[in-house]
Amino acid sequence: MKLTIKEIADLAGVSITTVSQILNHKGSRFSQETRQKVLRIVEEQQYKPDFFASNLIKRHSKTIGMIVPDVTNLFFSKIIEGVESYLNPLGYMILLCNSKHSQAKELQYIDELIYRSVDGIILATPHVLPAEKSLTSGFFDKMPLMLIDRGINQRKIDRLIVQEYSGAYQAMETLLALGHREIGMLREMQGYYQLTERTDAYRQALLDAEIPFRKEYVTQGELTVAGGYRAAKELLATQSEITAIFCGNDEMALGCYQAIHEIGKKVPDDISVVGFDGVEISEFAVPTLTTIYQPSFDIGFYAAKFLVDRIDFPQTKGQNKLFATEFLLRGSVAPVKN
Repeated sequence: MKLTIKEIADLAGVSITTVSQILNHKGSRFSQETRQKVLRIVEEQQYKPDFFASNLIKRHSKTIGMIVPDVTNLFFSKIIEGVESYLNPLGYMILLCNSKHSQAKELQYIDELIYRSVDGIILATPHVLPAEKSLTSGFFDKMPLMLIDRGINQRKIDRLIVQEYSGAYQAMETLLALGHREIGMLREMQGYYQLTERTDAYRQALLDAEIPFRKEYVTQGELTVAGGYRAAKELLATQSEITAIFCGNDEMALGCYQAIHEIGKKVPDDISVVGFDGVEISEFAVPTLTTIYQPSFDIGFYAAKFLVDRIDFPQTKGQNKLFATEFLLRGSVAPVKN
């Protein structure tokens, strides 16, 4: 049973005020003996202060609300890990919400988190905020907000931007240098996280190599293993000449492996495969997955850091952070067969 601060005071034979001031490092006027007695009881009883009661006094809940589109997605899992790694040593806890890519759910969660008096919100979203909750509406003036949104909500500060285009273009350059000309792409479905930079790099690399873009070589699917499997099956059923596939993310690429296996072909002997994100599981695929690594852990870490900076120093000007990508050439890519 959780001990109250009154029970701590009774055990120590002091007042509630004395215990409170000692726990809040304001007990310099008390003797060393009294301080040690209180702290010893606190340690023995494993007492932890009531954050809700503390919130009434300090106006801080030491809780951060976080909304992500898909908690099962490995990219977002790593972002959450990065957020926790920064917040936990500071005594913050995360209240995690899964929007399932629904803007209606996002907006509902924002209202609920504000109602629960979180100190700030981290929102990973594929959507543009509605006018009444935009960054310029004044809605978030008293509730610090950090967006992870690939910059789709226009702003000059608090931008966390990944150089996706350069990594995707390098992957395409590599495939082209290995002789591939019939290169397919698995991209996200409409309404999902829009991977515009990756798609633009795919098209531009073909244009620069004087290879015509063929819309029938691009298939849409969910950014999951199952989504990649279904999209690859659809693509390969009608475009049997394809020798390489650039996938929207690593999970799609792993599903693509299975689709290639089911038509009796091999990766990379018959079809090369490239993913995006560089999640840890890509190293353990067979063959190991060629991918573009983006620092998802760091994205979460800096989102949390910038948010806490805003909470602690409300008048401080926001910050921006640009993240580089890294092309990782592994076993899923090989020269095209003559």
